[in-house]
Amino acid sequence: MSDAPTNAHEFTVSEISSAVKSTIEDQFGHVRVRGEVGRLSRPGSGHLYFDLKDENAVMSAVAWKGVVARWRIQPEQGMEVIVTGKLTTFPGQSKYQIIVENVEPAGVGALMALLEERRKKLLAEGLFDKDRKKELPYLPQVIGVVTSPTGAVIRDILHRLDDRFPTHVIVWPVRVQGDSCAPEVAAAVRGFNALQAGGPIARPDLIIVARGGGSVEDLWGFNEEAVVRAVAESDIPVISAVGHETDITLVDYAADRRAPTPTGAAEMAVPVRAELIAYVEDLGTRQRAATRRVAASYRDRLRAASAGLPRPLDLVANARQRLDFAGERLSGGLRAARQKKALHLANIAPRLSATLLRQRTGDAHRHLDQLTGRIPNAVTRSLADRQRHLNGIAKLLDSLSHKSALRRGFALVTDTKGALVRAADGLQPGDGLTLEFADGKVGVMVGDTSGAPAKPKPAKSTPPKANPDDPQTTLF
Repeated sequence: MSDAPTNAHEFTVSEISSAVKSTIEDQFGHVRVRGEVGRLSRPGSGHLYFDLKDENAVMSAVAWKGVVARWRIQPEQGMEVIVTGKLTTFPGQSKYQIIVENVEPAGVGALMALLEERRKKLLAEGLFDKDRKKELPYLPQVIGVVTSPTGAVIRDILHRLDDRFPTHVIVWPVRVQGDSCAPEVAAAVRGFNALQAGGPIARPDLIIVARGGGSVEDLWGFNEEAVVRAVAESDIPVISAVGHETDITLVDYAADRRAPTPTGAAEMAVPVRAELIAYVEDLGTRQRAATRRVAASYRDRLRAASAGLPRPLDLVANARQRLDFAGERLSGGLRAARQKKALHLANIAPRLSATLLRQRTGDAHRHLDQLTGRIPNAVTRSLADRQRHLNGIAKLLDSLSHKSALRRGFALVTDTKGALVRAADGLQPGDGLTLEFADGKVGVMVGDTSGAPAKPKPAKSTPPKANPDDPQTTLF
C-alpha cells in the first residue's frame, strides 16, 4: 500500500449511512414489491417483521403496529403477496428495508389457497359440524339483518318479507366490504345475541347476514375468522346470504342455513302469509267436519242403544208393587205385635209386686255377706304359703352364695380394678391385690413369685398384724 498523501475526503460511518439513506429514499420513494413471505416475527411491541424473497434475493420488511391492525389480510409464511411501502435503510445493521403500509395477496390463486387453508383449520376445530346447526324458527316475531343499510340487499329482503309475511325487522348497519367489514359484522352478530329478551330493543328470533355478489376480494371480509367464529357461536339461528348462488364464503359453512341470495334468505325466514291462512282455514274446516262426523256417529250409537232399553216405568213397576204389598203387611204386623206384647205384660204383671222384690234383694245381701266373711281367711292362707316359699328360696341362695365359702375359711382375691384373680400366673411382684374374707377386706402386695414355699401361717382365727417393713408379712 502506498503511503503517499491524498486529498480524498474522509467520511464518518454516520455520514455514509445518512447519504445512502437519502439516496435510496429519494430514488425509490413509495414502491410496490411482489414476493414470498419468508421468516416472520411478531414481538411483544405489536410491530411485524418479515422477509420478502424470490428465487434470487431477500428483502427485509417492517410494518408498524397501528398499520398492521388496519390490514384486511395478515401475511403468513409461504404466502405470495404484493406490499406497498417506502424503501429506506436501517443504519444500525447497514441494510436496506421496506416500511410496509399495505399488504394484498398476489392474485386470486393466493387468496383461494389461503381460503382453503383457513377452511381446513376451522373445519378441524368443529365449527362447521352439522351437530352445531340449529333449527330455524317457523314464524319468527323479530328478524335481525346484518347488512349495509344503503344497498339493494336490504330493500330486497324487506320487500320479500312484506310479500310473504310482514315481520318486525331490525337492521344492524355494517360495511360489507373493506378493512372494517369483518370486525363490524362480527360485532353485529354478537350484539344481537347480547340483547335481552323483553328489553327496550327486541331480541331477534333469527339473524340474516346478507351481502350482494362480488369478487373474491370484495367478499373476503366474510372469510375472516372473527366473522366465522361469531356466527358459529351465535345462540340465535343464523341464515347466511352472502353473494350469489355460486359465491361460497366461510360464513356459509358456519351458518345454520345458507341461502343462495338475500331474497332466498327472506323466503327461508318466513312462510307465505296467504298460504298459511289458507292452510289454517283448511285445517279448521277439516276439524269441524271431523267433529260433526264423530258427533253423528255417537248420536246414532246412542239411538241404537236406547232402542234396546226398557221404559223407565217398566223398570220401577215391580218395585212399586212390592212396596204396596209390604205397606199393607206392615200395618197388620204392627197391630199383631202390639197385641202380643200386651198379653205378655198382662201375664207377668202379678209377679212384679214390691214384696217379691224386697225378698229377692234380702237373699242377695245375705249371700254377699257370706262371701265377704270367707275372703280374709283365704287371703291369709295364700300369704303364709308364699312366705314359706320365699324363705326356702332365701336359704338356698345363701347356701350357694360365695359368702358361705368365705365363712368356711376361703378368701376372694381381686386386683386393683376389682377383677377376679383366678390364678397366680400373670401376677408380678409389686402388684396390689384385695383379699375379701367373711368379716372384711384387706389390701396386700405381691412379693416373690418364684414358687418358693411360704412360711407357715400362725394358727389363729384372725390374721396377724402386718409389719410394714416386711413385704412377705404384708402379702399374707
